[in-house]
Amino acid sequence: MTKLFRRLQPAQKFRITKSAIAQLLKIPQHLIVRVECWAYVLFIHRQDKGGQFLSYRKLQQWQNAVACQIQNCSTWQQLRSLWLAIEDDFKLHKTQYDEHYSFLSQIWTKRWNTLWNQQSA
Repeated sequence: MTKLFRRLQPAQKFRITKSAIAQLLKIPQHLIVRVECWAYVLFIHRQDKGGQFLSYRKLQQWQNAVACQIQNCSTWQQLRSLWLAIEDDFKLHKTQYDEHYSFLSQIWTKRWNTLWNQQSA
């Protein structure tokens, strides 16, 4: 488990809906029988396939939670530390990030510029 994963605690904090999973998997919602939130992954019970594992990192909630963490950093030191955790997580789980990484990079850069300008003023 990475530092970022421990920080976000998705199994305890994310509210995951069948509709969000259906949209991500590009299947009708009625095919999802049940969703189990395990420590490191989701287990999706499906009518058509049986079971399927899904990474928390694939969810829109993951991106939103990381973006929120970035925006809540009050010093550039905190922001830098968070970015190192994001990069470590990304290196280990690159295939699970899709377009999230570039979005998070943009959010981080904006926050960095804001904090840097506040410090300079």
